[in-house]
Amino acid sequence: MGKRILIVDDSTIMRKMIGAALKEADHEVVGEAKDGDDAITLYEELKPDLVTMDVTMRGMDGFTAAGQILALDRQAKIIFLSNLNQAEYIEKAQALGAKGYMSKNSTAEILGLIDRL
Repeated sequence: MGKRILIVDDSTIMRKMIGAALKEADHEVVGEAKDGDDAITLYEELKPDLVTMDVTMRGMDGFTAAGQILALDRQAKIIFLSNLNQAEYIEKAQALGAKGYMSKNSTAEILGLIDRL
């Protein structure tokens, strides 16, 4: 059975692309957030199994949002999806307790990680 997933990305097109890949792999997209503030609100409301989180967004960025979600729920599973492949971002995601940091274009790897979680 698939996981219930909240997608967080400021790009509508990217949310749709990620959502389509997740749905094709039999996961349920329970919500979509365009920024960190929306992500926190939807996380509390929907209690998803997993969150895909963009790094850079208008308003609250993904690292801040992830930190606040993890403060609410230490068991939250968050995977950062970004086109920014900088070591400092990967280290920051790991330090926060994220379950992964992957390129948005690595669909097979993303789905593989989700299945393992």
